[in-house]
Amino acid sequence: MSISLHTNYGDIKIELFCHEVPKTCKNFLALCASGYYDNTKFHRNIKGFAIQGGDPTNTGKGGESIYGKYFDDEFDSTLKHDKRGIVSMANKGKPNTNGSQFFITYSRQPHLNGVYPVFAK
Repeated sequence: MSISLHTNYGDIKIELFCHEVPKTCKNFLALCASGYYDNTKFHRNIKGFAIQGGDPTNTGKGGESIYGKYFDDEFDSTLKHDKRGIVSMANKGKPNTNGSQFFITYSRQPHLNGVYPVFAK
């Protein structure tokens, strides 16, 4: 399944891995459909690494999932941070702390595998 994120700088087409990580995709799609991400900013931009968004407070400290404050990690061994454009849940750096924030990689980031759940590209 593909969706487009509409930004001030153009659209970003995202292909979701709904079969591999259904709970994570359901969270993202439901938040999109509800308008949760409307008027949010990419609050974090690290050259050569990633851009991060999905926080309705635009501070990097907010956001909740459709399942409550957080939801558990959902990993698929075939989904890796192996190239530019991988979309993953941003979390608190601890297991099972996924909310609404996500990031898109600028390059291959293998050290993120098994820590941040990949759900799209």
